[in-house]
Amino acid sequence: MNDLKNNPSSHPYLSYADGIATGWQDFLLLVARVLAGWIYLQSGWSKLSNVGGFAAGLAQRGVPELLGYAAPYVEFIGGLALVLGFATRYAVLLLIAFTIAATWTSHMFWTFPEAERARQFGQFWKNVTMTGGLVALFVTGGGRFSLDRLLRSR
Repeated sequence: MNDLKNNPSSHPYLSYADGIATGWQDFLLLVARVLAGWIYLQSGWSKLSNVGGFAAGLAQRGVPELLGYAAPYVEFIGGLALVLGFATRYAVLLLIAFTIAATWTSHMFWTFPEAERARQFGQFWKNVTMTGGLVALFVTGGGRFSLDRLLRSR
């Protein structure tokens, strides 16, 4: 990571937060991983109780049933790996691919009737925003408080 004390992020008047970012970097990466991973973890967990029903629901919308069977496991395992900081960059890549697929198969707001379009518009852009956070975690990796770091030190 950049040493923000020696390489400020911006003009001195716009760099006051750099000390917080550097001083709390490891803790903030942990918080970011948990917050980003939690939505996948809990969503995957809820689908695992009825994988067949979830897959059948997707198949009714023209999504290959195999994807419906894989998605809950990808979501849950990817979310858990992200929360724990285990194989973080690979988990992030998996979750980015999952999020793009989920967005494309379930939240193409422009294809929905007017009554549903606004809700799906929000879901679409939420997923885009989550993908941005995942990209940032891909760049940073798991951080100091991660299983990646623990395994690397062995």
